[in-house]
Amino acid sequence: MRKLAVVAFGGNALLKAGQKGTVDEQETNAYEASKNLIKLINRGYNLVLTHGNGPQVGNILMANTAGNKLYDIPDMPLDISVAYSQGFIAYMLEQQLRNVLMENDMDRDVISIITQVLVNKDDPAFLNPTKPIGPYFTKEEADKFMSESGSKFVEDKARGGWRKVVASPEPLVIFNMRSIEKIAGQGHIAIAVGGGGIPCFYKKENMLQGIDAVIDKDLASSLLASQIHAHKLFILTDVPKVCLNFNTPQEKSIDKMSIAEAKQYLKEGQFGAGSMGPKIQAAINFIVRSGKDAIITAPELLGVDNGGTRITIV
Repeated sequence: MRKLAVVAFGGNALLKAGQKGTVDEQETNAYEASKNLIKLINRGYNLVLTHGNGPQVGNILMANTAGNKLYDIPDMPLDISVAYSQGFIAYMLEQQLRNVLMENDMDRDVISIITQVLVNKDDPAFLNPTKPIGPYFTKEEADKFMSESGSKFVEDKARGGWRKVVASPEPLVIFNMRSIEKIAGQGHIAIAVGGGGIPCFYKKENMLQGIDAVIDKDLASSLLASQIHAHKLFILTDVPKVCLNFNTPQEKSIDKMSIAEAKQYLKEGQFGAGSMGPKIQAAINFIVRSGKDAIITAPELLGVDNGGTRITIV
């Protein structure tokens, strides 16, 4: 019997630092990211793929703002921007993954699912925006944007630069999870929970409505992985292993840690709220709910023995 794995790609897997974000760039990145999945398939895993959208949804909002000024185009709410990004990112991933599957003589369907995720409209996150989206700016540029628009920007000291932050409420329910599990269980590949899912809430009983927020992709992927009974959660990032004292002379990579150690490192502030912190918390959540392992690593180390940082229950 094949095992089920959820693989969470970061938005930077498709739009890398220093790139303009052209379609050609993102398609090439999607193709390279897809090639790394073959090792997992060959190791007996059925797959559900999730992806980030931080750079992309930020660009969508910036393009919309520019259009507003030039052509008086109505504002696009953040939940609609997330849905927009889900569609085009999933399309690119699906197409390039199909190319890779055909090259490897693998006959599987790839099915992209526009995914809504339930949140609490009274979540305290709406009072304290923390989720970074869009490109990096200098402090001078960030100050200018904040004074002009009232948006909030924070500094990412680990990677350098300032990014816009928006509300990031806790994901509560992944819609269509039963269909996602069924598709993957039949050996096909599902792409779901793009950008953490489209945030929605119950405006009244039996009446859903979108809300202006971005859900953390890793936390949503962790919830999905536990709800569909995944055997493993892979969280992909741009470093091969989790590090203590990241980007300092005392930097040290970690091969394995327990959730107790992970919680302690979080408490000590080892992992930034806008970078590694949510990934560690997502891994902890999955392990607590499922009792299974989570691995944080770079895409090229998927399926490699001892690749990445393994987080375990003990």
